[in-house]
Amino acid sequence: MTSVGDIVDMTRTLGRAIRLRRKVPQRSHRHSLGRMLEKQAQQRPDTTALICEGRELTWAEFNIRANRVAHQLRDAGIGHGDCVALMMENRIEFLICLMGICKLGAVASLINTHQRHDVLIHSLTLTRAKCMVYGEELIDAVGEVRDQLDLPDREGYLHVPDGGAVEAPEWAATCDPSRPGNREDDPAETAEITLGDPCLYIFTSGTTGLPKAAIVSGERCIRAMQGMGEVCLNIQASDRLYNALPLYHTTGLIIGFGSVLHAGASMVIKRKFSASRFFDEIREHQCNSFVYIGEMCRYLMHQPQRSDDADNPVVKIIGNGLRPDIWMDFKRRFDIAKICEIYGASEGNSGFVNAFNKDCTIGFGITPHVLVQYDADSDSIVRNSEGFCIEVAKGEPGLLLNEVRDDARFDGYTDPEASEKKLVRNVLKTGDVYFNTGDLIRQIDVGFAFGRPHYQFVDRTGDTFRWKGENCSTNEVGEIINAHPQVQTTNVYGVELPGTDGRAGMAAITFDPGQVSSDQDIDWDGLTRHIDAQLASYARPIFIRVQREQPTTSTFKLQKTELKRQAFHPDAVGEDRIYVRKPGAAGYQPLDADFHDRIMAGDAGY
Repeated sequence: MTSVGDIVDMTRTLGRAIRLRRKVPQRSHRHSLGRMLEKQAQQRPDTTALICEGRELTWAEFNIRANRVAHQLRDAGIGHGDCVALMMENRIEFLICLMGICKLGAVASLINTHQRHDVLIHSLTLTRAKCMVYGEELIDAVGEVRDQLDLPDREGYLHVPDGGAVEAPEWAATCDPSRPGNREDDPAETAEITLGDPCLYIFTSGTTGLPKAAIVSGERCIRAMQGMGEVCLNIQASDRLYNALPLYHTTGLIIGFGSVLHAGASMVIKRKFSASRFFDEIREHQCNSFVYIGEMCRYLMHQPQRSDDADNPVVKIIGNGLRPDIWMDFKRRFDIAKICEIYGASEGNSGFVNAFNKDCTIGFGITPHVLVQYDADSDSIVRNSEGFCIEVAKGEPGLLLNEVRDDARFDGYTDPEASEKKLVRNVLKTGDVYFNTGDLIRQIDVGFAFGRPHYQFVDRTGDTFRWKGENCSTNEVGEIINAHPQVQTTNVYGVELPGTDGRAGMAAITFDPGQVSSDQDIDWDGLTRHIDAQLASYARPIFIRVQREQPTTSTFKLQKTELKRQAFHPDAVGEDRIYVRKPGAAGYQPLDADFHDRIMAGDAGY
């Protein structure tokens, strides 16, 4: 039941959302991230802005150091609209250099610190970077590809110290924001930057090919910072946020740091996520909020329970991907009052926010959107006889399409062809244009929420599989298997079987090492009973791959591309073991060469 207090909180939240939407300025309006930093430096110069590895920086110091970087970049020939690649681990200097780039009206191309060789060359050349700012800790990665980049020595590479153990090489210039020397005044260029100017290139994960660079304008960036920080998290200047997510991705940077920048709050930066140290560090720094990715929460749940789990200062968190199967347990175990689940994409033109603190939902969206029928077999949108898309019934999963319009623009990628592929035309009427999120979601009933429809994430379109004429969600199947006490993480995907239609379910499972040290420890009978009791026959995995650990992206998303390619073929999975459930069998058994050959010949009975 919704209490009077809940209604008051929701009324205030909705009011903030409406006010924010009404005061959105034109793209020609002069405003930028650099202006936001200057404002905080003027209003709260001595307030702590950033904390990392024993160092603290006030807003005034932050602004001065960003100015030093901006002036050095200008001296190197960087100006408005130029692209500057930024490759650095999570530390204070990352944000200083980012803001220095943005203060000139240049575009910061945020490079994944795990990229190497061909992928790194691709990302650097795709955006036509004129200069590269890199951290000392990544000098080897940069040095390996330098000969294949069209960047001049010295002015084309800025080396940012990280302890100073490795000096800048002869082909790079040192950029040390902590040392006085360059001018420290606010660059004049900052005042001329408009909301319509691009400020960031944020790369897609590249799980289905080489990464694409999404264009993020100042308008989209600042609107997200305000919307997520003010409307959803309601962050105040007195708040302190803990951030262990990569700053080269949207959630860590725009949602995490962006909320802090918008409010003038403070943020603890962690170079790498540590599940075992997570809440100890939050207590140490007295953080009352943190930014999350769903799998990060799952890793925290797998930590041994402690008597002080709920004894922490956190009252609100913001992030995306927290799945319903652990939502309530996570909330109760760590005594978190408010979970601000959000939904969106770096290149997307709209997002959803769980601003009303409803459980197990990605929240509501303000801009127009529609859920339409999608055919998993053909990986295509279903259209009616008139050529228009067909909306799904309430509660049914549908492909989310967001309408593209003046207040929900699609800035696209640096590649125009890739941008066009994300658009769907003539959706509900001739001439309309929608952004294809590629995600299946469904409307859910979460009670009183001012008539705003709330939604729940179901799956990525490429991650659904169709078996025995039924569509199956890999996420939902995985969540059910995860509920078995021996299972730590499950990655579900569809694999092709010769002579059959659709794709059969396959699950790569990592078992809890505290309970399972070898395959002999696996409770196969109990796991099978659990699967049979919770899943329809068509959704039950035919194959199970036992993995020591799950491959993930840098933001903890489970990787499936290589698993799909390797499928159930014993010669492709290395030391992993494959188990199969034969037609009519009561349980799983090791897949031997003879039965594998029968499957490939189409004679296995599926």
